[in-house]
Amino acid sequence: MCGRLSQYRGIHDFVAVLSIPDALINHVGDAPLARYNAAPTTALAVLHQHDQRLYADNLRWGWRPHWARDRAAPINARVEKVAHGAFFRAIWRQRLIVPVDNWFEWVDSPDNSRQPWLIHRADRQAIFCAAIGQFPAPGEASREDDGFVIITADSEGGMLDIHDRRPIVLGADRAREWLDPATPPERAEQLLLFEGEGSGVFQWHKVGKAVGNSRNQGANLIEALE
Repeated sequence: MCGRLSQYRGIHDFVAVLSIPDALINHVGDAPLARYNAAPTTALAVLHQHDQRLYADNLRWGWRPHWARDRAAPINARVEKVAHGAFFRAIWRQRLIVPVDNWFEWVDSPDNSRQPWLIHRADRQAIFCAAIGQFPAPGEASREDDGFVIITADSEGGMLDIHDRRPIVLGADRAREWLDPATPPERAEQLLLFEGEGSGVFQWHKVGKAVGNSRNQGANLIEALE
């Protein structure tokens, strides 16, 4: 996963797919998110649960522990290491969902350029990426080192031709279970390892190279090339 995604529908559209009955505590606003080309270190809309209430907040994409200031903050975490490695130990139990419309990958072309591809669900429904992060509990102030990482796994099927890693995407029922604080850590790890959506759920197409500049935004960035 190369680190670029889109969140352009409104947060209520994402939440409606989850069918969580309690009212949403919404700190990101009601308007469409309109982030067609979101890059690492930017603040993205995330969903997390506290005391059976669902919260939508903006949180920076990227996180590192306080003792790792000598390295760049990673934006992704490999599922093979995230549950038991020391680097993410402090946030392993702080689960969240990053709801997205699609993500982008780049493939080397014969002319030595890099061709961007857009990956989306075949049914065009919301994509729920499993993530962990550091974020304040309700009523607490945010901190400078708050942030999140998206959990990734090996690609499979035809998606291998696009990239060897991809985000772990959970269906709505599994996303609800991931968000629930009552879900034990052992069960959360099982969700990541065995119950993510398969590559057959997704489709992909080439897009224009303008997406390579994160300053570029707009619906034209997600249109398929002829």
